[in-house]
Amino acid sequence: MKIVIQRCKEASVTVENKIVGQIGSGMTLLVCLEKGDDECSIETAIKKLINMRIFTDEQGKMNLNIAQAQGSFLAISQFTLSWDGRKGNRPSFDLSMPPHEADILFTKFCNELNKYAPVERGVFAADMLVKIENDGPVTFSLNF
Repeated sequence: MKIVIQRCKEASVTVENKIVGQIGSGMTLLVCLEKGDDECSIETAIKKLINMRIFTDEQGKMNLNIAQAQGSFLAISQFTLSWDGRKGNRPSFDLSMPPHEADILFTKFCNELNKYAPVERGVFAADMLVKIENDGPVTFSLNF
């Protein structure tokens, strides 16, 4: 499981000219589920996400987690992250989890994450227009 995290001031996802997910301050999550990922993977990722202290406190230091900052999550399925880019120039997504399985696990990930902070999401396997106002910029890439 790979997740690119961007701290944002606002973010949205549009599908077929309709906004399907939108947040203000929080984290935009580009989530890639790979073969071998399971419920343990998403549990580990959620623990990390809800405890990451990437929001600034009153002294301007990154010291607050998403709940303390009263932020939200925008989760977007992003299978293209499965390509590591070391070989060749044409991306291969052989490491990606099959779509049906990934959709089930992505939905579970979003539902579990929603227990800790509000979650908006993109549409699985759709062509999406993603707008992110990156705050900082602050971006992290994590593997679970």
